[in-house]
Amino acid sequence: MQPRQIAFLVYPDMTLLDLVGPLQVIKNLERFGAFEVVTVGERLDPVPTDVGLGAQPERTFAQVPAPFGLVVPGGLAGPIKAIANDGLMAYVRAAGRTAEVLGSVCTGSIILAAAGLLEGRSATTHWTFLEHLGRLGAVPVRKRWVEDGNVITAAGVSAGIDMALALVARLAGDEVARTIQSLIEYDPEPPLGPIDWRWVEEAKLGPALLESVTPSLRELLAGKPELAAKLFP
Repeated sequence: MQPRQIAFLVYPDMTLLDLVGPLQVIKNLERFGAFEVVTVGERLDPVPTDVGLGAQPERTFAQVPAPFGLVVPGGLAGPIKAIANDGLMAYVRAAGRTAEVLGSVCTGSIILAAAGLLEGRSATTHWTFLEHLGRLGAVPVRKRWVEDGNVITAAGVSAGIDMALALVARLAGDEVARTIQSLIEYDPEPPLGPIDWRWVEEAKLGPALLESVTPSLRELLAGKPELAAKLFP
């Protein structure tokens, strides 16, 4: 039996933990069943990430045209550059339409939504971009991860690990998910405790961040004026 391929999208300026966190979880599926977990990109050359380390995909889009599952990491400028890239978006649309499982981390859901794959679907993203997700036809939900049919999306960065464990439980059962959680020793205890969302709102962190970067993000979509107007009115 051919293994079911789960492809993780690799593209320039993505957030590295968005990729590596869930990849570390889901790669372990190869131990427990007929799965093959690979990274895919336009070319096999390394691409920059937002932490200075490069990431080199194992396969090209042409080598993995119709994966069983597609997982899309996010970032800040990276996803905006991605949705302006016609070749990358053509792959996401084609692979996403036939995939039996479709996932994203952080603003990776912005890429899926821009590809028309989240129309009317409940989904989440990094809390600063929830409104943008809604502008692209998705139904934004502020949760750690959200499942809607064959689509599972995660909130910001570290939430990708939670999403990945939930996806493993769906594909291989709770016992396998618990085993993988133990293997990677995922049992977070942040030194300052959980996020104080009231403080985040009072400090207006989201508006401050977006105000500083929106002009440059809008500029990245100069060749896609309709999309730029929708995302950054």
